[in-house]
Amino acid sequence: MIAEVVPTLYSTVSRQFIADWLAALRPLCSDAEYQSFLKRADLIEDQNLSQARVTLDQIVCLYQLAAVETGDEMMGLWARPIRPRALQHLLTSLREATSLTSSLYRFSTFWNLLLDDYQLTLTEKDSVLVLALQPQGEVPVHSFGHMLILKLAHGILSWLAGQETPVKEVWFAFASPAFAQDYAVIFPAIVTFDRPATSISFDLNKLGPVQMRSTAELDLFLENAPRDWIFTRSREHTQSLRLRRYLSQTGWENANLTEAARSMHMTPRTLIRKLEADGTSFQSIKDALRRDIAIRHLAMAQKSVEAIAHEVGFSSAANFHRAFQRWTGNTPSSYRRSRTINR
Repeated sequence: MIAEVVPTLYSTVSRQFIADWLAALRPLCSDAEYQSFLKRADLIEDQNLSQARVTLDQIVCLYQLAAVETGDEMMGLWARPIRPRALQHLLTSLREATSLTSSLYRFSTFWNLLLDDYQLTLTEKDSVLVLALQPQGEVPVHSFGHMLILKLAHGILSWLAGQETPVKEVWFAFASPAFAQDYAVIFPAIVTFDRPATSISFDLNKLGPVQMRSTAELDLFLENAPRDWIFTRSREHTQSLRLRRYLSQTGWENANLTEAARSMHMTPRTLIRKLEADGTSFQSIKDALRRDIAIRHLAMAQKSVEAIAHEVGFSSAANFHRAFQRWTGNTPSSYRRSRTINR
């Protein structure tokens, strides 16, 4: 499988990121079953959605529970249920493809047999391959569903290539959400919204050969789904993720704009300008990394709050308390306590 890279190890997304997924899932089960899904995935229903964060572990757990127990591998995100073992049949078919281009063609034809509300088109122009999701009439837009099917295409392509496939561009047909920055940890490309159609595009010149995949590797991909493809592992990405990688690999004493710019071979002013182009700032990225590291350690419950405060670069637990409450709406202790109660 693709080697793990440090920048995404601690990544989280806003709870709002999965809100329409939860809304689609709820009608598929009883209240008791729905509450059971949330509890087993360690999700708290009454969190402040504007500040609550969701980890990759929580997303993977909820997906694996809901996809099996609802009998719909896409959990209500499309008009027609996607019956069990669909993903297995898809992988079996794509494993026989002789090129990444032909695997994307098989991907599109497979889903076009299953979906009623959308159809996938695959077009090539000027050495760019575009996989687009086309609505069939007036149909609801589940942003999580659009994200998931593009990530599935990208994930399978990367699995077949043996490394994360570069993405040229990602478009979404819905408006930019309040949590738009979360898409940076999902896709290794700039994401734009309010486009004519949801799509993902690839530079044909950067698509490598297909690697042979064994049945055991196929089974492992299915067993881990969607862990191996939901968050990007790309080293070549926006300045935001490059900076996040630097900060995750250096001591907090060097986690300043000057040192970061030097490590990235540019002036601080240039780095500031490039981060602004990504819609963010040095401090926002630094705080997001500290928040995500703290959330992981609080959830694991193996370190004291004081130790976590020190690990994420705070001189005192009191300063960490104030920052964590600003980031999440909860104190570190109350966050840890709520996770314990939810279990």
